[in-house]
Amino acid sequence: MKLTKYTHAAVVLEKDGKNLVIDPGAYTPDSPALVKAADAVIFTHDHPDHIDDAAIEGIDVPIYASAETVSRLGRGTVLSDGDTVQVAGFEVTVYGAKHAPIWGDIPGNDNVAVLIDGTVYHPGDSYVVPGVPVDTLLVPTSGPWWKLGEAIDFVQAVKPRQSIEIHELMASDAGRGMTAQMLGGAGGVPLQTITPGDSVTI
Repeated sequence: MKLTKYTHAAVVLEKDGKNLVIDPGAYTPDSPALVKAADAVIFTHDHPDHIDDAAIEGIDVPIYASAETVSRLGRGTVLSDGDTVQVAGFEVTVYGAKHAPIWGDIPGNDNVAVLIDGTVYHPGDSYVVPGVPVDTLLVPTSGPWWKLGEAIDFVQAVKPRQSIEIHELMASDAGRGMTAQMLGGAGGVPLQTITPGDSVTI
């Protein structure tokens, strides 16, 4: 399986000629092209940095998302905590139901974290620990809900073989460097920072 990272939270997984796109958001310039080439799209939650409405408008691609997102879009298949479903030839197991808290009375959104083929874990905007072995953990490194200590706890709890940075757009280059150093040290797993558009083989 090949994983290609794009700006912020978007990733593409390729296997057996199929493309599964996760979180092509409005902060990701490549989102329209990614959606057009996708065999299926997963949205972890209904925030614009994870879902680009303009990119999916008029595109007949299967969409999988939380009940909240499917309801707003008026299309798609609902993913719920505990589900295991086949999506474009990939096995998708769903964990969690809520976005990580931001602050006080700011309303919380639905959020579904997804484990793909028992290998790659995309948590969306959450620190939900799947409780099963994870080879490749996608680790958010910025955002209004994000906190370094909680991210370290998350990596320590999941214990992946490798971790890859996502959700980085709200951090400066200096901040990203510090985060990678601290997460890689205290988290116990070196944090890989991949240039948008580059790929790794899982």
